[in-house]
Amino acid sequence: MTGVKLDLRIDSDDWTCLHDVSKLCLRALSAAARIAGRSGDVSLLLTDDAAMQKLNGQWRDQDRPTDVLSFPAGSQADAFLGDIAIGYGLAARDAGAQDKALTDHLAHLLVHGYLHLCGYDHMEDTEAAKMEALEISALASLGIPDPYSIKPKTRS
Repeated sequence: MTGVKLDLRIDSDDWTCLHDVSKLCLRALSAAARIAGRSGDVSLLLTDDAAMQKLNGQWRDQDRPTDVLSFPAGSQADAFLGDIAIGYGLAARDAGAQDKALTDHLAHLLVHGYLHLCGYDHMEDTEAAKMEALEISALASLGIPDPYSIKPKTRS
């Protein structure tokens, strides 16, 4: 049986717009765990663009906000898989641009982040295709459509 123990910290009031965000997060992470075949403990930070920009600068040397960051615990950790941080602003804007519910986009970011904690990556085309297939499968198990088939809205 694959499962997830979630340590959730919300440090941006923006996230209060989502009903029962803790349950939503645990559900998405559990779907990712089933697909990856790996259980574990995850520390999740739901924050804002300013905090994400700071983390992105500190850990990836990129001075801009990003939607999701994953920090794998590495092989020395037992049950602890690592940390995931998600920024509200960029996530909400992307969900709007893709004309999808923020809850569905958050689930996608969580699945994506969890797969990174499990060692998946998307630097090479073959790795990206494998990771996307796992994401699509995990999201489908939650009743969420393929996020890669959604075309961004164009402005007129």
